[in-house]
Amino acid sequence: MVIPNLHYKDLKDSYLFFKISQKIKAYLEEHPGARLYRLGIGDVSLPLCDAVIQALHEAVDDQAEAETFHGYMPECGAPSLRETIATHYASRGVNLSSQDVFVSYGASDELGDILDLFDRSNTTLVIEPAYPAYVDANVMGGRKIVHLASGKENGFLPQPDNSLEADIIYICSPNNPTGAVFSREQLQAWVDYANRAGAIILFDAAYEAFIEDADLPRSIFEIAGARTCALEICSLSKTAGFTGTRFGYTVIPQELSRYGMNFNDMWVRNRTTKTNGVSYILQKGASAVFTPLGQRQIRENIKVYKQNATYLMRTLDKLAVWYCGGKNAPYIWLECPSDMTSWEFFDYLLQEIQVIGTPGAGFGTCGEGYFRFSTFGNPEDTKEAAERLYALLSRR
Repeated sequence: MVIPNLHYKDLKDSYLFFKISQKIKAYLEEHPGARLYRLGIGDVSLPLCDAVIQALHEAVDDQAEAETFHGYMPECGAPSLRETIATHYASRGVNLSSQDVFVSYGASDELGDILDLFDRSNTTLVIEPAYPAYVDANVMGGRKIVHLASGKENGFLPQPDNSLEADIIYICSPNNPTGAVFSREQLQAWVDYANRAGAIILFDAAYEAFIEDADLPRSIFEIAGARTCALEICSLSKTAGFTGTRFGYTVIPQELSRYGMNFNDMWVRNRTTKTNGVSYILQKGASAVFTPLGQRQIRENIKVYKQNATYLMRTLDKLAVWYCGGKNAPYIWLECPSDMTSWEFFDYLLQEIQVIGTPGAGFGTCGEGYFRFSTFGNPEDTKEAAERLYALLSRR
């Protein structure tokens, strides 16, 4: 008899967004035609930039002609695109070989697949509040998970200490859901810890394009010693609006080894065994992101989302509500007023001003009492939501 993966029984119900949808459904049934202002979901609202659209059209046309048709692509990515991404890193002072770069269908897929490189006996450290998939992917793999709580007292940016025992360390900076960004000194502490312990950092850089302060690192490889203890997973979903198009890339330095096993070589073998590569059409569209025109155009879209963040931050500043994120991240993480729980605050906003956010309790126990706003929404809706928020909370 086939034995299924019994670790699936250890998964907790993914109730967060289902519960939100049920509450919204009930509200709309009671208030038909009500206008809702959605600041909850972390999906983009602006279309792909013109440079990408043009490249995608050209790629489709290429597939219509025998002379330009492309079948299977190299499993690790087209050599020219891998070199383009390495050059993009070099423009920010990070020197990579094109062989360090692997293209993928997005960070979410890669964050789960990358665990193939690690034994089940490894202990995983997750800094919470956290993107729930970090935990679930490791539960499915049967690994022990250590939850490192963070909070207002450390700006949701905890540091390692000698009491920690971990082999795999998830770090997301800028963070989802908190929007907090690790400084160079703070990341250096984690890199030093990982090198001492023989651990490996899985650095989630999906939101690096939102960092505007020059002194904040956008890549783990800006930190001394990272090449021997870290790999980096990045995405064009929020950088360039590829949430529905799907494209990402992973950096695994050739220096990264444990027990005589080289992780770069292992990932080459993994990809050539388990994938047939990212499609030619998507790779051509992604290449356009890294052109001078593509970079200008995606920055214009990011400016729109950052203006959304400004609307919300100004409102929270006037209300004297504590928050982090926003300036260097597309998420704002705020303390619920009047000692409300996360779900009480959700209900309060929905019922009183028809604004929807995400309860912090859905991202781990230390998220209770906090709330996440996404800045990816429509600008006019975000501005209206900010005005409604001020009118509501200024009366309390």
